[in-house]
This record gives sequence, structure tokens and C-alpha cells, in this order.
Amino acid sequence: MDYVAIEKKWKEIWAKEKVGQYDENKPDKFYMLEMFSYPSGANLHLGHWYNFALSDSFARYKKMCGYNVFEPMGFDAFGLPAENYAIKTGIHPQTSTDKNIEIMEKQLREMGAIFDWDHEVVTCRPEYYKWTQWLFLQLYKKGLAYRKEAPVNWCPSCQTVLANEQATDGVCERCGSAVVKKNLTQWFFKITDYAEELLDGLDGLKWPEKTKLMQKNWIGKSVGGEVEFILSTGDKVKVFTTRADTLYGVTYIVLAPEHPLVDKITTQKQRKAVDDYISEVNKSSEIDRLSTAKEKTGVFTGAFAVNPINGKTVEVWIGDYVLYSYGTGAVMGVPAHDARDFDFAKKYGLDIIRVIKGKEGVNDELPFVEYGIMVDSGTQSGLTSDEGKLAVIKVLEKQGKGELKTNYRLRDWLISRQRYWGAPIPVVYCEHCGIVPVPEEQLPVKLPFDVNFTPDGTSPLLKHEGYMNTECPICHGKAKRDPDTLDTFVCSSWYYLRYTDNKDDKMPFSREKADKLCPVDMYVGGAEHACMHLLYARFITKALRDMGYIDFDEPFTALTHQGMILGADGQKMSKRNSSESPDELIHTYGSDALRTYLGFGFKYIEGGPWNKDGIKAISKWFDRVQRLVDDAVSAEDTEEKAFTSAENELNCVLNNTIKCVLEDYEIFSFNTAVARMMELVNALYRYDREGMNGKLFRESVRSLILLLAPLAPHICEEFWHNLGFDGYLVEQRMPTYDSAALVKPEVEIALQINSKIRGKLTVDSSFTKEELEKHVAECEQVVALLDGKQIKKIIAIPGRLVNLIVG
Repeated sequence: MDYVAIEKKWKEIWAKEKVGQYDENKPDKFYMLEMFSYPSGANLHLGHWYNFALSDSFARYKKMCGYNVFEPMGFDAFGLPAENYAIKTGIHPQTSTDKNIEIMEKQLREMGAIFDWDHEVVTCRPEYYKWTQWLFLQLYKKGLAYRKEAPVNWCPSCQTVLANEQATDGVCERCGSAVVKKNLTQWFFKITDYAEELLDGLDGLKWPEKTKLMQKNWIGKSVGGEVEFILSTGDKVKVFTTRADTLYGVTYIVLAPEHPLVDKITTQKQRKAVDDYISEVNKSSEIDRLSTAKEKTGVFTGAFAVNPINGKTVEVWIGDYVLYSYGTGAVMGVPAHDARDFDFAKKYGLDIIRVIKGKEGVNDELPFVEYGIMVDSGTQSGLTSDEGKLAVIKVLEKQGKGELKTNYRLRDWLISRQRYWGAPIPVVYCEHCGIVPVPEEQLPVKLPFDVNFTPDGTSPLLKHEGYMNTECPICHGKAKRDPDTLDTFVCSSWYYLRYTDNKDDKMPFSREKADKLCPVDMYVGGAEHACMHLLYARFITKALRDMGYIDFDEPFTALTHQGMILGADGQKMSKRNSSESPDELIHTYGSDALRTYLGFGFKYIEGGPWNKDGIKAISKWFDRVQRLVDDAVSAEDTEEKAFTSAENELNCVLNNTIKCVLEDYEIFSFNTAVARMMELVNALYRYDREGMNGKLFRESVRSLILLLAPLAPHICEEFWHNLGFDGYLVEQRMPTYDSAALVKPEVEIALQINSKIRGKLTVDSSFTKEELEKHVAECEQVVALLDGKQIKKIIAIPGRLVNLIVG
């Protein structure tokens, strides 16, 4: 059978008839969504296929369970790769992106998926980013968008700002020069306003526990106290701690090198050491500085501070492991009761003072980081750590030097990018009116085409006078546009909403349509997005809800992460030129064979090394299925009569297969689903066709085709119609199973005499131990094997064996 020709035939029919598409007039919606692709390359690779094709198989399965499935598709088309490509080649990002989208869309259609292309979105097109800009304006009006100065990675050689991923290990990926920190005024979204709700909402989501934990850790809620230290300069520094019971053991405090007080408090004697240290720290990214594997370093500022709980003077240091953008930008050092502080104090010869002792029998060798009993802690000595944490803060509260506080690791979302290929920030700056948002009726602020991309230390748009120079919407005087563009995560934070109403030119989406279709019932994509895209989309959803645009709390009810397809050598295919082209494979074997092998050859959430022989084996297995279909077409009905043992066996395998495959599809376990179907195919081949039950055989083949359809939609459509059935497969219902048929009426057990195997017995599967013993004792087959010997004892295990002890 020419599977490639069959696929072409059915693709054309499905497209013409719009088979499998969402019907907005029907109930029981199921919103199925894959993280949309970035068109950075000209072709889909096997990783794309693994994500999109098998997610579509899940969507088809849900459709065949009776759901009204909505599965849109689009492209996350703004971003850094296209701009870097333009810098290197001179090919405009718009040109390369449009070309890549055209190619990738054609390839996506080759899958035979039920993607709803009528609802397509492309984030780099004005009709989409107009509403991304609208979203910015709504957040600005709500007080959730604001502007402040913040540090960025700066390459002095390339004269440009670098994203964190471009400044790995503190060097520029383009030229290898050391990266430094530079402050720029930029826009932020106030995601921290939703920290508590973002944390609480995780418990109700059907997400992988690891992903939920990653978000919890990223949000980083800590309940403790904020304590005020007075510096020798008279300045005050606040420190957050969850272990106020150890406050008597503070022997130093550490400020972030970028803390604004550092320059003021540094003594002349320590000036050079501090300046040199800050210069070195500026070469490291925040991720590197926070790495637990990295040794912590610091330098003394020459300044001192007063411990508010006991009045003792302690040294003030700066250290690379403290970030000004996190918490208060300062931490207290308690080396006796913190492993990091202990190592730091040992390295620099700082005092180590025990103030917590272990309870009786507990090893409290320093550093002792567990809870215990407070010692040498003034009036709090003798309190447990739990008691002391609260008592110490209460004392400081009365003195105005401390308070109970909840802190979060989460920081506000920096959304400004000093890049070209992104949505322009819809703000102008007027000498008279200050910051002025662009009126909504003037959106979109279009991205100009004729822009110089050569890096020179400024945003590319800043060099485009025609773009930058504009009129103030309020006073109509001269004004300047914001030269930056929005982080592409802003574009992807709300795209799932635009899918529901992608042609609306009056609003980003209809509330009625969004509330009807959303939230997304199943979202599929990479785990690497756990703390960025997934968190940002949750924040934007909650903000839109609070502004009255939607009536639900979460964007994605359930989430599944696909694994990664590796090369045959176990290396990432995306990191090198892969010889395995999906186009070549589907032109040889068909897309159904590729899709089914991707489902069978790997555990979906794990992935694994590619093996080309696997797709060949699947193609041959399809041939076996085809022969069963041919036999079913010619099978004749037989008169109704009780099943033979062979028919009972087949019926049991059939119903067990249906049960297991339905359960497997529900949890994306495609590999075990295919294995179950292979068992059914084997059972059908074992079944003797002479005098066979034609009705049972045809029903078994029919059920097989229905079960296989989500993974091999084209050839199963062909098989379905060859069997004489009407309608399209995706519009049929999955077969149901008979629980009673899962239990075989008879079972084969081992027969042992004096613990040696002598044969097998076919017995009633419902026999109890006593019934099995009685049956065996009277069985002619058994009596013939005893040679007149007497049975002394019978050891019977129903369903497995019977052992006769004779003599």
C-alpha cells in the first residue's frame, strides 16, 4: 500500500471539508494548545514533530471521546535570533521570518493534524502586536507598568546590551570581551503584586510537581523579620531574616556591591580594594553570582554597623552573593549557624559566635544550622528557636528597629529590550508632559522597516529619526518615542487569548469567546519555560481578570512537558546538523509512520536517542494491520453461538487492549498504547481463521483502527472506509470495553507432581482453592499421571498452579 499517496488523498479531503475543526455552536469544549513555535530556522526538526504531532494525537483522542476540541496554531515570531541573523547576513528580520513561517506552516500541515489555521496568530504582525501594546497600556493605567533604572549586561567592545544568555560566564558570545554592568532606565511589570496569589494558585493546577516546585522556589516566599542596622555613617540598612533567633550571633553584615550606600560608606583606606572588587563582580551575571557551586567572595568596606539586639559593633562587607535587586540588598552574617556564612568567616578570619545549642543528644558541631535552644542571647536565652524567632522581633518592634515581614524572591519583570525585532513600547516622552502613553486609537505603533542594525551601544530604533520624532498626544508639542521594544515573553503571555478571537479589530479578544474557551485544558511544551513564560502568562491572566476583561484565574489548567529527541549518539539534535530530516522520512515512509514511531519509540515526557530502524519497523507493522483489514473485509458472519476458548481469549485481549489504550492516551503514554495495540494484532494473527467468528473478528479490527487513529490518522481513515464504514474517523467515538470480558472464563495452570512440572491444566478461572483441589483430585488427566499412587497433599494456587504430593 502506498501510504504517502493515501496521506495526500486524505489531507486534501480533510482540508476541503474542514474535518475535525472546533464548532463554536457545540458544547463540551476542550482547548488543546502546544507552545507555539519560534520560526528561527527554515525547517521543522524532529523535536518539533515530537511536540506537535503527538500533542495532536492527544487532541484527536479527546475529539474521539466526544469533546469539541479547539487546537489552534501560530508563531512566536519576534525575538533575538532573527535580529542577530540580520546583523550577520543583512537579511531583514521581517523577510527571514516571513519566509520561515511560510515553510514551517507548510510542514506543519503535512502532519495531518487538526490544527485550526483559521485562528492562526503571528506575533510580529501589526494586527497582533497592536494588542500587545494595548496590553501594556492597560497595565500602565492599572499601575502595574512602571519605569526605573536597572543594571544590564554591557559589552564595551561591541558597544551593545546583551541578554543574560549572551553573557554566559561573564563574556560576550560575539567577541569574547569581558561583560560589565551598566545602569539603564527601563520598564517593568509589577508581577510582585501577585506573588502570593501566584503561589497559592499552584496547588489547584494539574501540572508536573517538579514544575510547580520550580515556580514556588522562584517566587520564594519567606516569613520572618526585617531588622534595622545603624551604620557608622549614620545611615540605616535593613536586613531580612527568617532566623531572628540567631541575631545575637551576627558578626558582620554584607551589602550587594551595587548597593547605593557602598560608595558613601567605603573608607579611603579600603577604596581601591572595594572598587577593584566591584569591577570584577560586574563581569558576572546574576545567575553566576547566585550559583551554589560558586565560592562566595567579598571585601571589607572599612565601615561598621551596630547590631540592634545587643549593641555590638560588626564589620560591613560587600559580597558577590548578595543582589541589590533581591530583598533589601543586604544580609546578616551568622557564621556559627549558616554554612555559607561559616565558610565566608573562615576564609576572611571573621568572628564565629555560637548562640544556638542543640537539644539533648543532638550533634551541634558548628556550623549548627538546625533549630535548637538559644544561648548567650540575653533575656531570650533558654528559648527554643521557634519561640526566639518571634520574641527577638517583638523586642525590636518596641524599639522601632524591626518588624515581622513576609519576603519574596520574585522580582518585577523587566520588559524593556534594547533590540529592534520586537513590539515597540507605546510611550512617548514630552519635555512638558513627561511620560505620555500613546492613545489606544493610535495603535499600533508600527515597527519601521528601514533600520540600521549595526550595534553601537544604543537601541537600533534610536537611530531612526523618522520613528523617534513624534508629537505629544496631550500638548501636540515635540516628543520622542521610547526606543526600546517589549520582551517577547510579553507577546507570548496572552497569545492563548488571541487565538479565541484572532480576527477582532476592535478588541484583543471577545470576553464571551475567551470565557467560553478558556482556560486551556491541556498545555504542552518544554519544562525550560517553568519560571518565565508560564509564570508571566499566569500573571497577565490574573491582571486581565482584575481589570474585568476575563472571568477566570489561570491560563493553563493542565500541563505536560515533552521530552527531547536526541541524535543516535545521545547528543542534542538542535546543537548540530542532524542528518534526520522529517521531510525525507515522511516522503519515504509517510507522516503516520513517523508520528507512530515517535509515540512508540520513546516515553513522551523523557524522549531519547533517535533510531531510524524504528520507523522502518512501524511501516512493516502497518502492513500487518492492513492484512487484518483485508481479512476483515472478506470475513463472513456466522450464526450466534457461545464463544469457543479461542474466541474468549481474543475477546479478552480485545477488551483489555481497549481499556489500557484509553488509559494510556489519557496520560500521554503513547509508547505503551502502541505496545498494547501490537499485542492485539498478534492475538488476531493467532486466532484460527478456519470457522472463525466473523463478527468478533471484524469488531476486533474495527476497534483496533479506532484506537490507532490518533497516531496514524491517514491510513486508519483509509482502513475505516475500506471496512465499509461511513463518516470521518476523528468524528467517531473511541470503543468501550466490557469489564466482564477482562476475566477469562478458563485459565491454564501448571500441574506439578512432587514439585516437578508434568503438564498444564485448563480450569475454570473462578475456582476457589477448595474447588481447584476437588477438581484436580477427580480429573481423569491427573489420575492417569499418578500411576496408582495416592495423593497425600494438594498445594493449590488458583490461577497459577497445583502441586500434588504423592507416594
